[in-house]
Amino acid sequence: MKKLENKVAVITGATSGMALATAKLFVEEGAFVFITGRRQKELDLAVAAIGKNVIGVKCDSSVLSELDHLFEVVEKEKGQIDILYASAGVAEFGFPIGSMTEEHFDKTFNLNTKGTVFTVQKALRLMKDEGSIIMTGTAAISKVMEGLSTYSASKMALRVFARTWSVELKSRRIRVNVVSPGPIQTGVFEQAPAGMVEAIVSLVPYRRIGQPEEIAAAVLFLASDDSKFVTGVELNVDGGMALV
Repeated sequence: MKKLENKVAVITGATSGMALATAKLFVEEGAFVFITGRRQKELDLAVAAIGKNVIGVKCDSSVLSELDHLFEVVEKEKGQIDILYASAGVAEFGFPIGSMTEEHFDKTFNLNTKGTVFTVQKALRLMKDEGSIIMTGTAAISKVMEGLSTYSASKMALRVFARTWSVELKSRRIRVNVVSPGPIQTGVFEQAPAGMVEAIVSLVPYRRIGQPEEIAAAVLFLASDDSKFVTGVELNVDGGMALV
C-alpha cells in the first residue's frame, strides 16, 4: 500500500523547487494534492508536470482573502485535509543590519511568517484529527549567515509555532513539524551571488548542494504514518550544515 493512499494534501508555493518535488512524490504515494502559486502560468505548468490527482489554486499566502479562497476550493472539492505543507516563502540575500529596508522586512515576514501562520490557522477547520502539518524552516536558523538575519528570524518563528501548536493541538493528535533545508538546488539558491554560493557550500560537511527530491523524501516522512509519534521537531536536511 502506498504511504499516502487516499490522503488529501495542500502544498503552498508549489510551482517549483522543493514543494513541487514534494507534490509529485505525494501523488506517486497515492495522495490527491492541491498546490498554490502566485503566478497562473507557473501554476499551470506545475499542474501539468504533476499530471494527475492535482488541482492548482492561484494564491498569495501573504494575502488572507486569497487563503480563504484556497480553502473554499479545498472544502468544495474534497471537504477535508489530511496533510498541510505550508511551504510558500521568500529569501532575499544581502541585507545586513545597516542595509535593511522596510520593504525587505515586510515582504519577508508577511510571506514567511504571517502567511504561514494564517495558512495553518485557516486550514484547521478542514484538518482531520491525526493529520500532519509541516512547515519549511531553514538551516540558517542554526547556522548564522551574514545578510540573512531577516530571513532567518522569519523562519525561527516557525520553530516556536511548531512546538507550541503541537501542544495546543494535542487533543486532536495533529502533528506539527518543521523541515529545515540546507542549500538546495532551487531558483532562489541559483540567484544568490556566486561568492555567497561558494561560501555556503563550504559550510556543508558533505560539500555539495542538496536536491529538491531529498527534501521531498523528508517531508513525505513527516506527512506519513512513518512519523506518527513525531511532533514539534525540526528535521534538518542539510548535509550536516547545522552541526559545524
